[in-house]
Amino acid sequence: MTIEGAPLLDLEAVQTFYGSIEALKGISIDVHEGEIVTLIGANGAGKSTTLRSINGLNHPRHGTISFKGKDITHEPAHQIVRRGIALSPEGRKLFPRMSVTENLEMGAFQRSDKAGVREDMDRVFDLFPRLAERRNQKAGTLSGGEQQMCAIGRALMARPTLLMLDEPSMGLAPIFVQRIFETILEVNKQGTSILLVEQNALMALEVANRGYVLETGRVVLADDAKALAKNEDVRKTYLGEI
Repeated sequence: MTIEGAPLLDLEAVQTFYGSIEALKGISIDVHEGEIVTLIGANGAGKSTTLRSINGLNHPRHGTISFKGKDITHEPAHQIVRRGIALSPEGRKLFPRMSVTENLEMGAFQRSDKAGVREDMDRVFDLFPRLAERRNQKAGTLSGGEQQMCAIGRALMARPTLLMLDEPSMGLAPIFVQRIFETILEVNKQGTSILLVEQNALMALEVANRGYVLETGRVVLADDAKALAKNEDVRKTYLGEI
């Protein structure tokens, strides 16, 4: 499936290693402006490593990563955030002894536009009214769903062009899962492109425009999300159908 115009994010033949172990074996993916693109696959397929390669935590050994037409393959993580890519990581990684507001402020630590930061804080509280109610509460005392909201909110405080979400529904009650995915759609509607890594393949394919299936560090399928949801192999392997 091809999309007209240059992609916002473009990975070409990316190989990323952990020591001598090749975690990504030459993957090529892209995200265009305004899209939600999802990566699905089993544990160990290379989904999180892909996000870590993009945001500068694990630099690829070979291949290139471009964002808005600029090569960012070997840029440091803080510079990549400045360019407009923010990550809500797997496991939330909040500062547990800091308040909700302080955690959100950490997402904007590179920004100096105080009025804009206040605007974005209000936007996060609009998206997640529960966080507004708990703004002075320590993040470590929040429920799992509330912590996930805070992690997404913190990433949004960087005002990213591309928001990367790593397993946002992991371990959450169904009511929170539904709320998180509704918010993903709302954030996208507000103009933020999204790269989504998600174990819940059915929900991911419902909200995404396109998807990639990863297996042991390789892209084995790439298609429109609706087509992937109907694909027999995908349904058997990732959607739990027999």
